[in-house]
Amino acid sequence: MTAARDWVAGARPRTLPAAVSPVLAGTGVAAYAGAWDDASDVWWRALLALVVSLALQVGVNYANDYSDGVRGTDDARVGPMRLVGSGAATPGAVKRAAFLAFGVAAVAGLVLAATTAWWLLAVGAVSVLAAWYYTGGSRPYGYLGLGEVMVFVFFGLVAVLGTTYVQTQTWEPAALWAAIGVGALACAILVVNNLRDIPTDTAVGKRTLAVVLGDRSTRLLYAALVATAAVAVVGVAAVTTWCVLVGLLFLVLAAPGLRTVLGGATGPGLIPVLQHTGTAELAWAALVAGALVVCG
Repeated sequence: MTAARDWVAGARPRTLPAAVSPVLAGTGVAAYAGAWDDASDVWWRALLALVVSLALQVGVNYANDYSDGVRGTDDARVGPMRLVGSGAATPGAVKRAAFLAFGVAAVAGLVLAATTAWWLLAVGAVSVLAAWYYTGGSRPYGYLGLGEVMVFVFFGLVAVLGTTYVQTQTWEPAALWAAIGVGALACAILVVNNLRDIPTDTAVGKRTLAVVLGDRSTRLLYAALVATAAVAVVGVAAVTTWCVLVGLLFLVLAAPGLRTVLGGATGPGLIPVLQHTGTAELAWAALVAGALVVCG
């Protein structure tokens, strides 16, 4: 029987800021737009959006564990433990865990769609399909160098804009800038993960964007994504309040990871950067959302 700590490790807790951050940022924009003037009507929408985001993140992590595990991609990992690859859990059990998480996301999303707009069901369905086919199916797009694009779309644009919309039922320019900032840092998490795995992914024919670009260009891409997040703070400030510039303090938390990546670290030396980047993303969202609430 798989130990509870192994299931927790398999859920990849270090990636969860990528699920919390878009909801936090989107809620901050919604509050600035006045949606929280009557908090009784929106707090549960924000909570359900958080459930959807977290469940999708955990689901895609388990799905990735399952798909890479059965393909043998995880047989020689450098990074954190994988359930299937390490033999800690059977492929069937991990697959069921993935679909259980997707089911939780679907139920929460159904409630949001029923109380907001039914077209959100289509968005939710596409999100689940994207989560599964990242490494699942016969031609997973994560093996074709498209993982970062989809992370930006679903854990940036869709998550932030969707969170704001279910609370305001309007489209807010600030939400787009927030989506760009959060999405860039979510992409950076995946970029550094794939940078670390270039040798093993190349060996098994997994053509991630890092494999396609090569080591040096991938490191520069990581730096460019951090810079994009900084520009996005200014973008949010320009359409809301200049108090939002406090969000640039996220760079303090991003700096250690940036130094490590640009310093040429490889293999296990890149593992702490996952946490640095996730913490920086969460700080970006918290600082920007906090400024929007306080100065709104």
